[in-house]
Amino acid sequence: METFVEAGDGYRLWVETAGEDDLPPLLLVMGAGASGLGWPDALVARLARHHRVIRYDHRDTGRSTRAFHERPYAVRDLAGDAVAVLDALSVDRAHVAGMSMGGYLVQLLLLDHPRRLLSAALWGTSVLGGARPDPEIRDEDLPGPDPRLLAMWEQMGQERDREAELEWRVEHWRLLNGDVLPFDAQEFGDLERRVAAHSGTWRQSSAHALADQSGMERGEELARVTVPTLVVDAPEDPITPPPHAARLARAIPSARLVTVPGLGHALGSAAVPPLADAILAHTRSVDADGRTS
Repeated sequence: METFVEAGDGYRLWVETAGEDDLPPLLLVMGAGASGLGWPDALVARLARHHRVIRYDHRDTGRSTRAFHERPYAVRDLAGDAVAVLDALSVDRAHVAGMSMGGYLVQLLLLDHPRRLLSAALWGTSVLGGARPDPEIRDEDLPGPDPRLLAMWEQMGQERDREAELEWRVEHWRLLNGDVLPFDAQEFGDLERRVAAHSGTWRQSSAHALADQSGMERGEELARVTVPTLVVDAPEDPITPPPHAARLARAIPSARLVTVPGLGHALGSAAVPPLADAILAHTRSVDADGRTS
């Protein structure tokens, strides 16, 4: 089912649900600049066997309102949008999963809206700034993004014709995928064509990169989180490589760290089964404990 949700300040968000309405809800929170279609249909279908799965387009992506330059916002406002989606769908509490920037937003939800979360799962992200020092994993020792990606990001937003833009995006996905799991260029090319058709444009928005990042230095507060949390270690992630996930898991007392071998920062078909299995094992254990009541 597709619908639109009012998120405030004139923003409307495209939302899609899958799975039976009486199943435990699972909200998927995507990364920066990414449409909800970034969640592969195959992953949504696997999760929807056990959950009412909710995916949506962030502001300035997909079919949601694009108005950043007229009505700018902060990254933290995107966490509020996730709550607005739950409110609009009359969902009191939900399992929530986020990757990349979505992982930062899930951390904000853990801090500001813990009563709305049955559980949390996050990967491809890092701990919020200001976290308590860790004697085993020092922040200064956390590696940055792969230099090959940094070089590609310098070209982001350059004027290219459609075929050149598609080629650039597929190559970007190739790097994000990592070097272990197989990479299918056709699969990611088809994804980009679907996203462009869904969005009605090939133009990449810079809104999330330009959004105010203040109010994100809240890592120290993660020490009080009690919501059952799964941190997925993606060993081939070229943006937040190990030990970023371990550092995040150590900052959240309720967190459990699970490695998905070969996982990078892309959700290709080879990544879907093990990632879905990890998420479902986590949500099932929470539901079995009776925490849905």
